[in-house]
Amino acid sequence: MNHIQKYLATVALAATVVSLSSCTSPADNRQVEAALDTPNQPAPAVTTPGVIPPSKTAGNIAASIAADKNTVTVTIYKPDNQCQDLVAEKVAVPSARTVEAAVGRVIEDRANSDFNLAGYRVSVNSQTGVATVDMRVSGNSRRQFVSLSSCEQFALFGSLRKTLTSNSQWKIKDVRFTEQGEEIYL
Repeated sequence: MNHIQKYLATVALAATVVSLSSCTSPADNRQVEAALDTPNQPAPAVTTPGVIPPSKTAGNIAASIAADKNTVTVTIYKPDNQCQDLVAEKVAVPSARTVEAAVGRVIEDRANSDFNLAGYRVSVNSQTGVATVDMRVSGNSRRQFVSLSSCEQFALFGSLRKTLTSNSQWKIKDVRFTEQGEEIYL
């Protein structure tokens, strides 16, 4: 119980820092909505099930983790202040959906008033060890993937790639990024 209280205090502090570092309200920054719904795109043949709607605020993360007593600690990666290296951060995620939850934690940190994702889907081909992160830019987003600066691209794609390939329990060797099923080329 003491571990959960320490974690919730850390999450509350992080939420405060995130909300204070923005020019808009946290609700505007967290336009990451429910998972993608792309009826024309067939799912890959070999995938692990798992679409998790990303939490919209750090408070929702704390609430979902508190509600799910079966959590595990995974390492996610975020860019440093110079946008040169990725820094490891241990986070608790639901044990039933660790990959999807970790991706959600990385993605929610990247949303801002100019760039918003409407959703994402993660599939892992267990035979090849390739994870595919399929994302959709929100219709009200002023920017697209190609308009992200090199630092922003590193922060999003580099963080996701390092997070997915560095957690050895997932056995992910490579990561592909798509937008509504189409490969993202930057």
